[in-house]
Amino acid sequence: MEITSLSQLDLTARYTYADYLLWQFSERVELIKGYIMRMSAPSSRHQRISGNLQFALMKYFYKSACQIYVAPFDVRFYDAQKSLKADRDIYTVVQPDLCVICDKSKIDERGCLGAPDWIIEILSPGNSKKEVQKKYDLYEEHGVREYWVVYPNEQSVFQFVLNEQGKYYLHKIFAEDDIMPSYLFPDLLIDLKDVFED
Repeated sequence: MEITSLSQLDLTARYTYADYLLWQFSERVELIKGYIMRMSAPSSRHQRISGNLQFALMKYFYKSACQIYVAPFDVRFYDAQKSLKADRDIYTVVQPDLCVICDKSKIDERGCLGAPDWIIEILSPGNSKKEVQKKYDLYEEHGVREYWVVYPNEQSVFQFVLNEQGKYYLHKIFAEDDIMPSYLFPDLLIDLKDVFED
């Protein structure tokens, strides 16, 4: 059966990436461990911040081995213990606002299969604490080495880094007009005044 509307789906059921590929509706969704998570349309402010960050990253990574991707861009996580990568065995597909991927073998025509090195998520007013926690746990579990959470209203960025035990710790909080370095790429310095500029 062709799925052309989100209302045709049971939001309490579990789905796979194989199901996700068949959906023909305009609403943006992610799959978290098989469960559908709706995505709200980004605000103009969200998009401006995303564009400013993208500009800074593009300048730094130009002609580098690492690639920058911007939503909508599918990142598929699979169970590394089972080592299954077939579409029917993938239960998590997310669309981070920005991600940096340095291992080109993870890139294919449909996006990224496996963990990006660095993910940046820009929060929207509609994001719940539950959603934020789910992403934090998910990125930690799959080994995203650096994770930034951008709070537009507070003009601040929380920088999480994976430790040797595979757990995130809050490396630092940056705000307003701080110059923020990436942990993985310490000579990449981002002026938050430019990021949050109206």
